Amino acid sequence: MTRGNFNKCLQSATSWTRSNTVHGLQRQQSLLKQAGRARPIAIIRQQTAAASNIPYDSARRQQSAKGLKRRAVITAVVVAAATLTCATRREVHAEAPPKEPDKGERLIRLSEIHEHGRNAEKFWVFKGDRVYDITDWVPNHPGGEVILRAAGGDIGVYWDIFTIHKKQEVYDVLEQYFIGRLDPQDLVDGKPPSEHVDDPFSTDPERDKALIVRSSRPMNAETPASSLQTYLTPVNTFYVRNHLWVPDLGNGDGYRLTVEMIDGEEKQYSMNDLREKFKQHTITATLQCSGNRRAHMTAGSRQTNGLQWDVGAIGTAEWTGVRLRDVLIDAGLDVMNLDEDVQHAQFAGAEAYGASIPVDKAIDPRGDVLLAFEMNGQPLPRDHGFPLRVLVPGHVAARSVKWVNKITMSGEESTSQWQRRDYKCFGPNEGSNPDWDSARAIQEMPVQSAITNVRQVPQDRLNNSKLAQVYGLEEDAIILEGYAFSGGGREIVRVDISADDGRTWRQAQLIENDEKGAKAWSWKQWRIALPRREAMRYFCVKAVDEAYNTQPESFEAHYNFRGNLASGWHRVPVPKSTD
Repeated sequence: MTRGNFNKCLQSATSWTRSNTVHGLQRQQSLLKQAGRARPIAIIRQQTAAASNIPYDSARRQQSAKGLKRRAVITAVVVAAATLTCATRREVHAEAPPKEPDKGERLIRLSEIHEHGRNAEKFWVFKGDRVYDITDWVPNHPGGEVILRAAGGDIGVYWDIFTIHKKQEVYDVLEQYFIGRLDPQDLVDGKPPSEHVDDPFSTDPERDKALIVRSSRPMNAETPASSLQTYLTPVNTFYVRNHLWVPDLGNGDGYRLTVEMIDGEEKQYSMNDLREKFKQHTITATLQCSGNRRAHMTAGSRQTNGLQWDVGAIGTAEWTGVRLRDVLIDAGLDVMNLDEDVQHAQFAGAEAYGASIPVDKAIDPRGDVLLAFEMNGQPLPRDHGFPLRVLVPGHVAARSVKWVNKITMSGEESTSQWQRRDYKCFGPNEGSNPDWDSARAIQEMPVQSAITNVRQVPQDRLNNSKLAQVYGLEEDAIILEGYAFSGGGREIVRVDISADDGRTWRQAQLIENDEKGAKAWSWKQWRIALPRREAMRYFCVKAVDEAYNTQPESFEAHYNFRGNLASGWHRVPVPKSTD
């Protein structure tokens, strides 16, 4: 392979590999030797840093061999993928329909494949009717050992979830490990029978039927309106946002959290270590999906990509755990004299999800970032991260990684697609194929509010309404209730309500609650009673936080094709009179 072709392959592999976890430079050198392209590590780092937009001066820093592994996170995966992708390009397409086995091709029974699962010495998978021994691919797989989920079964099921694999270059890599075809005796209509195809979601927990389901595989469901009217959201109806399956981690006794410093040094903690070694803290915090109210942006502007959430992709709970800052200090991080190369805290979950936050937030003594193991006084439910999750108050919920098992101090953001692509916003004019690197990952949330309940109170029942009495109403009334929230710990100081679609306004009553934490990490609930005669076609709500940030009137000005951070005025129609 010429130097020019090597660099060309390096560039083409970058887009595939940037969103996945990787291995170290020592493995790179080994792979390159196998391909006949061994070069000094310094040259590898310089060329691949340029290909992946990694600052070379940072990649060049001299460290121990273990430290080099972390410093070259993205570098290593680019080289590994480039080598594997470009060394051999077969004409066979992994998506080709089944055909009669060629003479000499090995026929393999499904029972034999099942014997080569994740606990075996050799790892086999099938896709369609083709069988592969991926043992040698596992150490080099850009997604780490997540690929072992498929060992002994159908890899296609997982590639339907991780759709980034559905590219010709990935199929070509898989073909290098082809060892035979499924025996026709085991096929039904040319396909493996369903009982031999793994269901990644088969061990997911049961959910409360009151949740408003937006997708079931993976499970994504909204908090129902009735649960949005209490300050603390009931655990069983707290909204569920899963990107993948829910890992089954038993009772959590064998669970381990690994914390890795910038130099590669690691320290592990059991759940007992965390509970007994560190002071426990409880904070009240609201978690909100970046797509909350996406359906309103679609209705008020244009079509958006993603789950069409209404107002229920949000919830508030009391979270108990230990401070991330305390654990990082114990693991060796000098927070008083922080290494300038430490810029981000990366989090990895047991199911393959990953995200990161700036290190300033991670170590802020008033930032209240927790490693949480309780929710509303109970052990975390499986859907919400049992046995351990990160809780990053004031930030988009996507950074509060569930089932966290690895924390890495790094000079780079997490390379996962959920950090580098999915949770970003672009201009209203930018289409669905933007320059992903040009936008920052969402962290703190903007001002948000919603109306969650509208009820009418006839004049003859005013004596039964304390709120109507507070507002001095002596005629037919309408009572509105809802929530308001702002990110970054900025407190909501005012909620404005209009009964005539924004022509005139009144201020709602803010309900005080006993919130816990260094800042205002939780929502404010509000309520107001209005004379029925003032109501026109729509009620509107907008909130104002302590920095006097407020919500835009419409969605068009902050439209983005992903539908993130939809925060226009919430409008609901005035109900018909009960007369």
